[in-house]
Order: sequence, then C-alpha cells, then structure tokens
Amino acid sequence: MFQTSVGFLRFVGNLEGISYLVLLIIAMPLKYFLDFPIAVTIVGGLHGFLFVSYVIMVAVVKFKKHWSNGWGVWAVFLAFIPFGTFYLDRQLKNKE
Repeated sequence: MFQTSVGFLRFVGNLEGISYLVLLIIAMPLKYFLDFPIAVTIVGGLHGFLFVSYVIMVAVVKFKKHWSNGWGVWAVFLAFIPFGTFYLDRQLKNKE
C-alpha cells in the first residue's frame, strides 16, 4: 500500500482523519456530556502525533515530487476539516 511516499502520505492521512473524527465524535462528547476527560487526553495525544506525522509527510511529498507550495498549504488545510484528508486521499489516488 505505501511503497511510495505518496502512498505513505495517503496512509498517514487516513489515520489522521480517523483520529480527528474519533476525537470530535466520540472523545469530546464523552468529556463534555459524561464528564470523562481522559478520552480527550488519550485520543487527543494520538491525534496530535498523527497530525504532526501528516504535516511532515506532506512536506516530504511536496519536496520529493516538486509540487507547489499551494498544494502543500491545501493539503495541511484539509487536515483541519472533518473528512478533509479523505478528500485528499481520493485526489492522490491518481498520482501514485
């Protein structure tokens, strides 16, 4: 699946997107509605690690493939939108 840098970016992006959704849909409601803050602590830490890994991989792919700065900014921007990394994955599927 990730024999190329683009493939690995897709993999990390999917993990990052899943962790973001788990944080928003499961962990945050547990914290604020059921007074269970440890969920955000655990999922938030994992999501933070995956987000940093995603940004690093965006930079690696951008420089390795000589893609524009605008593409890099777009790819990082999509990480802030729920389901955004999945949208990027569909775009990258054709560029592997």
